[in-house]
Amino acid sequence: MGKVQIIDTTFRDAHQSLIATRLQTEDMLAIAEKMDRIGFYSMEVWGGATFDVCIRYLNEDPWERLRLLRESIKRTRLQMLLRGQNLVGYRHYSNDVVEKFVELAHRNGIDIFRVFDALNDVGNMEVAIRKAREVGAEVQGAIAYTTGKVFTLEYYLKKVEELLALDVDVITIKDMAGLLTPRAAYELVREIKERYGVPVNVHTHSTTGMAVATYLKAVEAGADFIDTSISPLAFGTAQPGIQTVWHVLPETAKSPLDHGLINEVSRYLKKLLEEKYSGLLSKEALMVNPYVLEYQVPGGMYSNLISQLREMKALDRLQEVLEEIPRVREDLGWPPLVTPTSQIVGTQAVLNVLFGRYERITEEVKKYIRGLYGRPPAEINPELKKRVLGEEKAISVASEPLEPTLEKCREELEKSGYLEKEEDVLTYCLFPQIAREFFERRKRGIKTPSMPPSAQKLKLYVNGVEFEVGIEGVDLGALKYLPQIAGVAQAPKTAPVSAPGVPVAAPVTKPTDPVGEGVVTAPMPGKILRILVKEGERVKTGQGLLILEAMKMENEITAPREGVVRKILVKEGATVNTGDPLLEIE
Repeated sequence: MGKVQIIDTTFRDAHQSLIATRLQTEDMLAIAEKMDRIGFYSMEVWGGATFDVCIRYLNEDPWERLRLLRESIKRTRLQMLLRGQNLVGYRHYSNDVVEKFVELAHRNGIDIFRVFDALNDVGNMEVAIRKAREVGAEVQGAIAYTTGKVFTLEYYLKKVEELLALDVDVITIKDMAGLLTPRAAYELVREIKERYGVPVNVHTHSTTGMAVATYLKAVEAGADFIDTSISPLAFGTAQPGIQTVWHVLPETAKSPLDHGLINEVSRYLKKLLEEKYSGLLSKEALMVNPYVLEYQVPGGMYSNLISQLREMKALDRLQEVLEEIPRVREDLGWPPLVTPTSQIVGTQAVLNVLFGRYERITEEVKKYIRGLYGRPPAEINPELKKRVLGEEKAISVASEPLEPTLEKCREELEKSGYLEKEEDVLTYCLFPQIAREFFERRKRGIKTPSMPPSAQKLKLYVNGVEFEVGIEGVDLGALKYLPQIAGVAQAPKTAPVSAPGVPVAAPVTKPTDPVGEGVVTAPMPGKILRILVKEGERVKTGQGLLILEAMKMENEITAPREGVVRKILVKEGATVNTGDPLLEIE
């Protein structure tokens, strides 16, 4: 048994799992140099939801975060989580965007790319892996671990062979839900090591309470790396804390770490969580969750479902949704529940429970069935497939129909006057609408407000947690913890909460017209992305009227009847609640 190397996730997956990805760059930089001297093999500091949340909520440039961390962390390798053709977004991007993103991420400080695909479709990982190898980075080829009748040992070993054919450096077993049992970990790691002799990394979450035991058995089987974070930003839906894991590991497997520095960082994190982020640390995120083992629902997805159903005033239907999720998974060919397929499956399960099975099918499910997300592990339900596709054939390569978009994004950004650096083009390609709002704030010099010492203070209570607040420009300062409070339940929410004076896409629209016959209402809370019709236009039953972004997914709202659009009651960018009138059909 050799020494096991430790990959630290404190600056990425740990706070993404426990405090909705809201850890600010300034709070990382305060301890970055100490973290650098601890002795970790690498630190995961970027990717996942961090990119989205930076520009959506924190008013931070994710590229600047990476550069600042690279300046402070000189010894330890920096790594990121990359969703293959999805990059750090929720859909597939064209090959030119993927290649440029990998190139710039490496240039700004990423040494190791951990690349995975939500469907374990290695074809979706090929472009990113090839480019990462080309720029000289280390590549971890990750397999999303889940359970179900198609996920046998041979299934996972076949994926290992496909990844090794792309010349990855390390095989990562990515257990996003904490489903990997100690016995399964031992068997899988041992088989990979014996058959292929490749370095193996094991990543899991403490959601089901098995993580420490799983790591022990993985190390006994020959795992070369394991992922941990630093307590108290650990356990629950995050990775287990290194302080605990260290005492469980065999003496012969322990690689040298500076535990004095770990304790200093731990004390800092404890104070930070108590004083700044306590309103984001929910008890659900810290509790062992038995539903995960029964329904294969990751902890973050479970808490998201609670939040979404609460907003829809349907929390009493949670058990039905949990029971529906495995049925939707089977219908869709057993996709692992990891971003973005966890959102695709979860949202469709909610809609099935609330409106009838597949009475409302999200745009993302339609794209999934068309093959735009890749090849699922098993066959899609033929009836559902026919309902969506008709006589159309699903595509075989997910990125095939995607035209190059990098230069188009550059032209649009230059025309708008927002382009300042090459990285802006990628930010805009990934999240066009949110990026525009972020660039506008940057252009106007608006930064996340802080509380000036002389400001008059008020008390704000969020779920019983006290915050000091003020209002900029009214002699009250500004919200002290605005970035953390915004979207407090989960990230990313459907609409940003802006700082005083910071523009959002459109004001919240609250139509006052009475809801009567012919009025189409919002089936769930969300944000109006696109309006597909005009006033005076005749529409047919089932025709798309508008696109509502809800639960991270695009949902087409269709016409319930034939008629003429008499009045449109919302604007693009507006946020709406369940039951809000959207438009009238006469």
